[in-house]
Amino acid sequence: MRTSSAVLLGAAFARHAAAAAVFAHYMVGGITQDHANTDVQDAINVGFDAFALNLMSLEDWSTEAVASLFTAASGTDFKLFFSFDMGHFTDPSQFLPILEQYASHDNYYLYDNRPFVSTFDGGQLTFGSSSPNAGWQSTFKDAASAAGIDVFFVPDFDDASGYPDSFFDTFTVVDGGFSWESAWPYADAGFANVSDTIDSTMIDAAHAAGKIYMMPLSTFQFKHLDTSDNWYRRGESNLYARMGQILSLKPDLVEVITWNDPGEGHYIGNFWNESLGDTNIYEYAGGFDHTGWQQVISPFITAYKNGASAVSGITASSNVGVMWYRTLLTTASCSDDPIGLPTAHENAQDAINYAIVLSDSGSDYTINVYSNNELIGAAAGVTGLNGGSVLGLVAGSADTQRVEVVEVSSDGATTTILAATGTKDVVAETSGICNYNYEVVPMSEDASANSAEAILKVAVEVSTSTSSTSTTSRSISSASSRKVTSSPRNFTTNFTSRNNSSNYFNNHLINLNNRTV
Repeated sequence: MRTSSAVLLGAAFARHAAAAAVFAHYMVGGITQDHANTDVQDAINVGFDAFALNLMSLEDWSTEAVASLFTAASGTDFKLFFSFDMGHFTDPSQFLPILEQYASHDNYYLYDNRPFVSTFDGGQLTFGSSSPNAGWQSTFKDAASAAGIDVFFVPDFDDASGYPDSFFDTFTVVDGGFSWESAWPYADAGFANVSDTIDSTMIDAAHAAGKIYMMPLSTFQFKHLDTSDNWYRRGESNLYARMGQILSLKPDLVEVITWNDPGEGHYIGNFWNESLGDTNIYEYAGGFDHTGWQQVISPFITAYKNGASAVSGITASSNVGVMWYRTLLTTASCSDDPIGLPTAHENAQDAINYAIVLSDSGSDYTINVYSNNELIGAAAGVTGLNGGSVLGLVAGSADTQRVEVVEVSSDGATTTILAATGTKDVVAETSGICNYNYEVVPMSEDASANSAEAILKVAVEVSTSTSSTSTTSRSISSASSRKVTSSPRNFTTNFTSRNNSSNYFNNHLINLNNRTV
């Protein structure tokens, strides 16, 4: 019994040797130094501890982008670590050199004083060994150790057979686990909220094994590149529901998916022209600013790090909030779009959604939601995070889609203290793209705010400066190779690169045919 207790105490100490931290998944694409500086500073302002650099190539454009990001982080407490995209690498020997180059950098993220490494997938790769675990042990963990790097390895292996059952028994090579797919409801879940069953299972198993779990947080998914890369995963209530799950489960680490992936729609930061080349992503992401979600992600990060166990513990120095809605109703046929309706479009609902953090002022709050200037819902506001998805979104001009918070003082006086008004019309049908992206609007204390000028800057910048045109660029468009169907899938990757002034990964098509989501 004493031995068992000592082991458990040692495991608990190992788990908590590093403080809780929150990362943002960052798609590495061609980038100017100014834009790298902006991304790092913006992430610092939100409260992130590090970018998880989704690395899929070691071509010059990629290594130069990594160098720019480390330069941007230098002199700050902000960190970076690699998340190797195993849809593109075939052997760890390909990326070990860049890990060796940066593992000792002052801005490389350490967990328990060890360089932190993650992946996207790789749970089925054996690298010629008898099993994936043996392959990762010999070709990565042991090889890194031989190079003097004691890696703290927390991969996303949710593509592994049987995941998450017996994960830590099967993969003794890992120091922790990360799940990608558990961040959103699955295609067959209908209108149900995201489930935390996988996360709960992984946390319990990790801690029993003396290891850690990194839990994902995301907004939604919408990808509309072609007929094989065309899907929707619910985002009506995903963000605030997931925040509550994370605070309740208390994972060791959190990773937000993503900072800058417009191809899948779940970007919460900027994405830059030089990273995209001439992909069709602009058709459904251009002009759709998602930085408003940072309004509530920032206080969530603080609450998580402070050990809050419920959304009532999410507080801010001032009242903040954000609303989001789709600009195309679910009744649209999209018959003029050759790509057509996205997979799982039937799970979408016509709703205005909000997440609002209210302080304890001693007053009563009411949250009112309007579509086409008609009140479609009202709810009492409470201290902490308030999340709502109000059905009844209808076609109408941008300035008729609105969420407001009314404060009722003790003497009965009412004051609108926060408001957000749409900047994009809602339509019932389209003769163009079938766009399920979200209009995201941060709330303002200016109750009359109803224009793009009154909200945060537009996230998409078309770079026209001399410095950006001389930068070798590659697309991050489909590097995020996460596909939502309920049928089994295999990785098949086909990409070509072009060597001209707007180099990029073109036709970067990845089908995940061996994962069940």
